[in-house]
Amino acid sequence: MNKILYSITGFVLFNCFSVSPVVAEEDIVKIGIFPRRNAAVTVKIFKPIAKYLTQRTGRKFEIVTAKNFPVFWENVMSGGYDIVHYNQLHYIESNIKKGYQVIAQNEEFTSRNLRGAFVVRKDSGINSIHDLKGKKIIFGGGKKAFIAYMTNTITLRRAGLKSTDYLTRFAKNPPNASIAVYLKQGDAGGIGDIGLKIPFLKKKGVNVSELKLIGVSDPFPHLPWAVKKTMDENFRNTIQQLLINLGKKPLGKKILKEAGMTNINIAFDKDYDSSRALIDDFKKEY
Repeated sequence: MNKILYSITGFVLFNCFSVSPVVAEEDIVKIGIFPRRNAAVTVKIFKPIAKYLTQRTGRKFEIVTAKNFPVFWENVMSGGYDIVHYNQLHYIESNIKKGYQVIAQNEEFTSRNLRGAFVVRKDSGINSIHDLKGKKIIFGGGKKAFIAYMTNTITLRRAGLKSTDYLTRFAKNPPNASIAVYLKQGDAGGIGDIGLKIPFLKKKGVNVSELKLIGVSDPFPHLPWAVKKTMDENFRNTIQQLLINLGKKPLGKKILKEAGMTNINIAFDKDYDSSRALIDDFKKEY
């Protein structure tokens, strides 16, 4: 069971299609998807988006993901991705350090926002944030997980709980944190408010009716999509339009559904000012 928390896989590099010998490496547009989910699942559900962009632009698009958040972040900082889909903290830091420019954001379950939350078992006797004192909390994704760790940590602080008031552990991603709680490997899991709606849990045998959420946070703009600052402006605009218009056609809706989204909406840098404010609050604690 402990492998749920700390399972290790190698770096995963997947081609959406077999690469033609005439396509040079520098001509491939790499889409980096952060490891919010299991790597194999991530590649599978985002392949249709890469295929769609390939067909519409005439350029080859390739999905790339990583085994965990630290490896993913190393790839962002080394410029390994032309387009990148990641969390709010990732975007803000990569915008400052590497000039990545946001072009769009997720919409999931018809919502343009995400909230932090803690998952607990219904039979745990835990009904509020204050009940987490002295408990083991498993945060999904590591210390750069904006919603699962940072937002939920601020929730704990505002409720008066210090870092010494509970035991901190980490799972590879939020779904694994939920599974660990279900298996009673921890008392609570730091995830997002849509965490129990993810089909992956049921596929892993989790009876979500035995779980509940507590401590739901204020809303923050959904997960961003950004591009390298060196990307040609016309090409960037083309990608943006293709992404934000997916929900207008039956094929696009099918592609979005496969990736767990109801739409992809246009986004601007200023949309993430509330996320910047939370990060500033978090830094005061650490």
